[in-house]
Amino acid sequence: MTISAYKKYFKAELSDLYTESESAFLSSLFIHKMVGFDNFQQRRSSEQELLTDDEKQLYNLVSELKTGKPYQQILGETEFYGMKFFVDENVLIPRPETEELLEIAIREIQGLKDKEQGLRILDIGTGSGVIPLVLKKHFPNADVSSIDFSEKALKTAQRNADYHQLEVQFIHGDYLSLKLTEQYDIIISNPPYIGIEEEIEIAESVKEFEPKMALFSPTSDALIFYRKIAEDAKDHLNDNGLLFLEINQKLGPETLELYAYFSNAQLVKDLSENDRFICGKK
Repeated sequence: MTISAYKKYFKAELSDLYTESESAFLSSLFIHKMVGFDNFQQRRSSEQELLTDDEKQLYNLVSELKTGKPYQQILGETEFYGMKFFVDENVLIPRPETEELLEIAIREIQGLKDKEQGLRILDIGTGSGVIPLVLKKHFPNADVSSIDFSEKALKTAQRNADYHQLEVQFIHGDYLSLKLTEQYDIIISNPPYIGIEEEIEIAESVKEFEPKMALFSPTSDALIFYRKIAEDAKDHLNDNGLLFLEINQKLGPETLELYAYFSNAQLVKDLSENDRFICGKK
């Protein structure tokens, strides 16, 4: 089979799952991963016959995609904020909204006069480590810590830290029962914020292949993590410290109310005009 023929096969087999542009993107991505040809090489060598082993692997990839498994998990990696991150079934696949959260956070942190002198940053809900590692890359002199309940997620996060040669203190613990003992200049989090009653609205591919503990609130209270963060921020976020949260778009005002004691806290919309973030200054 030629590269051109494979792309046609890919499009036909997955037409129920992906648009034409999505199929073109993914088929090129998989060919690059398996064969090593970038887009230019694929166009130039479109009639080149695939090696038998490569062809077999590319067929298997289509079969995996048909199950609904995210392509990032199939590849074992994804790009986020211009960086490569390893992902697997133990971590959420990072979303564009979290890139937006980091854009806001980096911009605001850069405005601090002492940004290069010993900032202490706490991330709650490590996952694959995208938030703490992007912040550590941009603020190499900062002391960055990150908490997660899942030991398997922390292993993936540490793998990403090792790959990028970035030092982050990963802490294994149940944040909801954890007592903080340190002081921080920045607290940032994208915690589980989907209410249990909202589960029926979530795509099956997400529920089947991504960790539910990273998606759904562990109780009927969808704001349980935000309440704990609000309480911790009273005693463990320094005066003039900054807070950055990704939130449930349906609970913007209710979440914001928890941080009414901040000198400045506001809801910020994402690119889709949904209430998606809370940014505050204590």
